[in-house]
Amino acid sequence: MKLNKYFKRIILSLAVLLVSVIYSGPVKSQELFCTVDVNTSSIEGTNKSVFETLKESISDYFNETKWTNTVFSANERIECRFFLTVKEYEGDRIKGEIQVQLSRPVYNSNYTTTLFNFKDTKVEFDYREGEPIIFNENTWSNNLTGILDFYAYLFLALDFDSFSPNGGQPYFDRAASIVQQAQSSGEIGWRTFEDTKNRSAVLNAFTDANTGMIRDLLYQYHRRGLDEMVTSPDKGRASITASLKDIKEIYDNAPMSVALSIFRDSKLDELVNIYSKAPQTERDEVYEILQPVYPTDRERLNKIRKPDEF
Repeated sequence: MKLNKYFKRIILSLAVLLVSVIYSGPVKSQELFCTVDVNTSSIEGTNKSVFETLKESISDYFNETKWTNTVFSANERIECRFFLTVKEYEGDRIKGEIQVQLSRPVYNSNYTTTLFNFKDTKVEFDYREGEPIIFNENTWSNNLTGILDFYAYLFLALDFDSFSPNGGQPYFDRAASIVQQAQSSGEIGWRTFEDTKNRSAVLNAFTDANTGMIRDLLYQYHRRGLDEMVTSPDKGRASITASLKDIKEIYDNAPMSVALSIFRDSKLDELVNIYSKAPQTERDEVYEILQPVYPTDRERLNKIRKPDEF
């Protein structure tokens, strides 16, 4: 039943805050259900079998690794997507970009909402066809496993945060450990001042005091907002409206933070639908909150304010 499935997810999120013990019973299922794709349309004249192997290996790595001590049943797995676009391939070196997406079910509905949508443009790693990708929780192996581990723990952190306040902290801690190890590797995409939208910046968006309120937003927007809207649309929508004030605070504190573009790419289109039947006063309030933050997204914001005109 949806009800049981949903509340089990909440209980899982709460439990991870209270205990950290090794589970010795039978494992029901891994945590992630990740769709993986590798786009090689930019590569010509190359034996592309290596990329088929890579795709299968990444998929197995995400979906067969046991990332936590928490027990998930098969229908509770966290849905995510990992799309690698290969731009260059020479020797064993692969360069490109990754689009990562994370989804979450909404209570008592068939609707899934996007928690995280981000394009990582600083991607380079070595991979030799047939080479196994091996999970090692405590040791830095190479940049490919570092990237995969980082996003796996980030997916877990954001999902758990959306079900309970700061429920994802253990996984943010793991992601932070990976970033720290990676910064000593010399690989791109990890250094703190290298780029305002690299992996270090993404982690910082969720953990720095100036922008960390986005984690509160995740909980209020999803658990108190979307989950409530199925049975009480006005109450749920009011919680979402209140949560948006965190975006304005992030903008005031750190106007260049990647947290703002992550929220935009994940939520602006959804907000158009959420407020399509809201009172005008509520639509105006949301517009006034978001317009200074996203001045170039005028069309979507106008759809929130005046949906009847589109």
